Amino acid sequence: MSEPAFKRPDQGGDSETIQVPNTLRLKVGSRFGALNPGAVAKAEAALKSLSGQFAQWLQDELNKLEAARAAIRARGLNAETGAQLYTHAHDLKGLGTTYEFPIVTRMAGSLCKLIEDPAKRMSAPMSLVDAHIDAIRASVRDGIKDATHPIGKVICEELERQVAALGR
Repeated sequence: MSEPAFKRPDQGGDSETIQVPNTLRLKVGSRFGALNPGAVAKAEAALKSLSGQFAQWLQDELNKLEAARAAIRARGLNAETGAQLYTHAHDLKGLGTTYEFPIVTRMAGSLCKLIEDPAKRMSAPMSLVDAHIDAIRASVRDGIKDATHPIGKVICEELERQVAALGR
């Protein structure tokens, strides 16, 4: 009878680690393949060529957020109006940095955190929702692009503190 390929420590021998190769990637393949540096450069150039339109696009998104707030004032905070507000805040969270306003991403992220849970959304203090929207609007109006600005930093920190104080 031949000796086993490895001995367990309780058999008095040294243990041996067997490394099994991971062949899954070879079988499945990469979803995206290797990134083509030329394609990345073209995409960055295309984005830069559109940057002149960022201000208008950001304003359009801000107007949608403002319209969602107006709908809440007109019809009250309900499932539909709350979902609209969340959707537009989430859009701004995703687009702020792309549109060269990372502070908008941060403030909209704080607003999203405040209202992301539909069950807690109805109890969100409207004054805090308003503070977020007004802060976003003021940062765009005044060209405060990131939280290195002393006023922008304080506003972001205070909004986030108040959201955290609510347990969100």
